[in-house]
Formats: sequence, structure tokens, C-alpha cells
Amino acid sequence: MLAAVVAAVAALTLLLLNGGGGYRVRADFINAGQLVRGNPVQRDGVRIGEVTGIRLLDNGLAEVEMKIDDRFAPLRRGTRATVRAFSLSGVANRYVDLEFPPAGAPPIPDGGRIDAEHTQTAVDIDQLFNTLDGRTRHDLQRFFKGNRDLFAGVERQANAGLRYLNPSLSTSSRLFAKLAEDEPLLERFLVDTARFNSVLASRSERLTPLVSELADTTQAIASERRALADAIAELPPFMRRANTTFVNLRAAVRDLDPLVAASRPAARELVPFLAEARRLSAGSRPTIRELVRAIQASGGANDLIDLLRSVPPLTQIALDTRERTVAPGGRPVDVGRVRGAIPETAEAFRAGAPELAVARYYTTDFLGWFDDFSTTGAGFDALGALARAHISVAETLAGGPVRRGQYKRCPGSAEAPARDGSNVLPESVREFLQCDESARATGDVR
Repeated sequence: MLAAVVAAVAALTLLLLNGGGGYRVRADFINAGQLVRGNPVQRDGVRIGEVTGIRLLDNGLAEVEMKIDDRFAPLRRGTRATVRAFSLSGVANRYVDLEFPPAGAPPIPDGGRIDAEHTQTAVDIDQLFNTLDGRTRHDLQRFFKGNRDLFAGVERQANAGLRYLNPSLSTSSRLFAKLAEDEPLLERFLVDTARFNSVLASRSERLTPLVSELADTTQAIASERRALADAIAELPPFMRRANTTFVNLRAAVRDLDPLVAASRPAARELVPFLAEARRLSAGSRPTIRELVRAIQASGGANDLIDLLRSVPPLTQIALDTRERTVAPGGRPVDVGRVRGAIPETAEAFRAGAPELAVARYYTTDFLGWFDDFSTTGAGFDALGALARAHISVAETLAGGPVRRGQYKRCPGSAEAPARDGSNVLPESVREFLQCDESARATGDVR
């Protein structure tokens, strides 16, 4: 029993002498910055260890020993240690802030060291004041005294104002704390802002008229504030009427639902057509591009528009109604006020439509007539597939009677009538052409 007690006391003594064990690392600072044993070690505002010892090295640097919690051990090469202050209201309210390097850096062994190149000491306000000359320090003292005199007698009102200011300050503090958490992003934001301001400064000659014109615009709007006020006063009735219109439009949209439903089958059928039309339009782009260039091109006297502009007499002859003359024998003859060639031609075609309708049926006979008078041998016309002389001879030699009084033959009546009557003109057409089917050269219809 006594041996167990002795062993426990020995273990406790070793534990106290060794400071509780754990992962430890040393950091060299230019000065300890008012650190004391027990000050916390933090990373991103989270406590991860504490300061366990401080001693002065032979080279004049301050060695700070830190114990790091096991879950954050070991530290990595490239870790930066900075002495910071919680606030300015105390003296020994310091802590060591660690900034970890990127992942993959080699570890710092237990008892290892962070060199002075990776450490930074907090700057005390006394050090700041020591950088000022005597006159500046005196003026700074006068500034603080002036602020004291400024708030003398109104301390209660100033405290009330600061109480209302506190939410803004706390919100700003949280904002800047968030910004400080991502220093690369903040740095990039500041750099981009500086570049933006530099660009604005380089464009000052352009920005100055813009701001001036904006001021004139704002002033013009302000000068019409009466009309603006009237417009704003009319806005509520307008909005009410617009609301009524939109409500009625909703009912109209519901009435369109049957139309949309009925259009769906047609819309489905349009899908392949539109796909083909899309390919057609894509393939037509070069043609349309060239056509546009032919119709209208930059420059002068190089497209169809310029061509039409260069021949105004063509327009006058083709379309205009004006006093005209003709010169068939070389001597001008006044024909009065006459329309252009195109409307006169259109009117002539409309007036000659009945004659053209009659002539259409005789097209084959007419061409056969031309063929008989342009070639020798067999031909084709209303008298048949042979020349007239051949037919006359054939009829004479056959010994049959010669048919007479055939003055109203119908078109194509030189052929024998087909059994189905396909080459026999209807009675209405025969009345229109004033022809007689009995004058057919090859016999009656069977």
C-alpha cells in the first residue's frame, strides 16, 4: 500500500515538473509584447493552446513557449505567430494569434521552433507616440483636452448618443471581423477598389461633363416638380384602371384556352415544318447576304437601287400617266394623256381575255398549221396527221362521197372520236366556240 502511494506521488511530481506534457513549440519574437504565462494562443478566434513560458535568449530575442492542444498538433512549417491585444483597456491582455500555412507543409516536431521571420510583435501605443516629435505630441494633447472641454457639462447627452451609436459600432465591428477572416478576399477587394478609383481618375475629363449633365438633369426635374407632383397624383387612378384592365385581360386569357387547346395538333404538325424552315433559312443566309449586297451596297452606282435611280424615264414609260407622243414614221404624233406601258398592257390582257379563251382551244391546230407551212411531208392540224393533198387524194381514191359543208369543225375534230369520248368537247364548250361536232372529218362518235 505504501509503495502505491509513493508511486502516485512520484508520478504527480513528474507531471507538475513537466508542465503536464503535450505538444509544445517555441517562437522567437523581437520582444515579448507584454505576454505573460497563461495568455491564450488562438487561431481564427478559437483558443487552441496557451503560453507556458517566456525567456530572453542570448541574441536579444524573446523566446515564447506555447503548448498546443492535441487536436491542433502538430503545427506546420510556415506557421506565422503574431502578438495581439484583446483591447486597449488593459496592459497584460495579450494573446498569440497563429496563422496556419497551406495544407501539405511539413510538421514542426515537438519542441520545435518558429523563427523570427515568421513572428510579429504587437505595436504598443507608447511606441506609436514615441515616433511623434514633441510638437505633434503637444498638439495631440491639446486635441484630447479640447474633446474634454467639448463634452464638459453634456456628459449625459453624449452618453445617450453613444448608446444609440453602439449598435452601429457593434455591427461595423462584426462586419470588419468578417472581412478580416478572409484577408486575401479583403486585399483583392481593396486592390480592385484602388484600380477602379484609378480608372475613374484617369477618366476625369469624361466624368466631369457626365456629372455636370446629371446635375442639369436633376435640376430640370426639380424645376418641373409641379408637373411631377401632378403626374404622381394621377398615378393611383391610372394604376386602378390598369388593375381593372388586367383583371379583364385575365378573363380574356381564359377565353383563349379553347383556341390554344385546338391549336395544339396544328402546333405539333408545325414542328417538322419549322425544323425544315430553320434549315432552309440557315442555307439561305449566303443567298440573302448576296441579294442584300446586290440590292443595296455601300458606295455609289453599285447596286440595283442606284440602277433604278439612274433610269427615271423607264419609270415614266412603265407606270406614269402623262401626255405622250409616238413617232411611227419619224414624225412625233400627239396621242393625248395615256397611262404607262404596264397598266395599258394589263388592261389589254383583261380586255382580250375572251379572245384568248377561244384561241386556247385552237393552240394545237394553230401550231400544226405553222408546221405544215414550214416543213414537207406529214404534219398535224385539224385535217389530220397527213397533208391536205394526201387526205383529198385518199378520199377520192376510196370512192366514197366527198363530205361538204364542213365549215364549223371543232378543235381536234380531224381525229377519230375515242370510245370514252375523252377527245369530244362538251356541249357547253361547243356552244362557246360555235362549232359543230357533225363536221368531224372521221365520222360520228361511237
